Amino acid sequence: MRVLIVEDDPLLGDAVRLALGNAGFAADLVGTAEAARSALQAEPFDLAIVDIGLPRENGLRLVQGLRGRGKTIPVLMLTARDGLSDRVTALDLGADDYMTKPFEVPELVARCRALIRRAHAVASSRVTLGELEIDIVHKRVVVEGRALDLTQREWAIFECLVLNAGRLVSKDKLLASISDWSEELTANAVEQYVSRLRGKLGAAAQIRAIRGMGYRFDERTI
Repeated sequence: MRVLIVEDDPLLGDAVRLALGNAGFAADLVGTAEAARSALQAEPFDLAIVDIGLPRENGLRLVQGLRGRGKTIPVLMLTARDGLSDRVTALDLGADDYMTKPFEVPELVARCRALIRRAHAVASSRVTLGELEIDIVHKRVVVEGRALDLTQREWAIFECLVLNAGRLVSKDKLLASISDWSEELTANAVEQYVSRLRGKLGAAAQIRAIRGMGYRFDERTI
């Protein structure tokens, strides 16, 4: 899953980016509201983590503007402000969750996962699709009692397809789930990882290619 961090403190922002990367997210960092709008317009992020105290234009105005333009991306506010009025304002303007600094990384990661699941109408971190038993938190897939051995990128592609089961997922979206701005991957990489996934999943699930568009888990065959 792809996360945009909007934080003007480069040390904190980079620490969050690295922590999310270690948790399996593809994460990118910008320092202003203007840069955040450009990034969100250009690429398919799954979540935005936004600091309130941004320079020139604060995070509250950024979120308000995103919601005003119909952007439904989940937003987690991450800020040093801990007053009740700030929390209420952030939520009223369209933020989905709110954390104060300092924070614990495991909680931040858990909240990110929960917000992304909620955005895809997936109520639990444990999902059953046909013969597949999936534990999103622990990145575990079991088929008829046998755990599959997936690499981090195979898992990222798989998770994106699972959260969108039965719906088309574009190659660009899948590519975004495995790469951030520090990497130069192409759509060929997506094809390679999908091919590997098909081999490991076998007959337990079908990842169907929609020519020129992308892939989907076909709900009729899982």
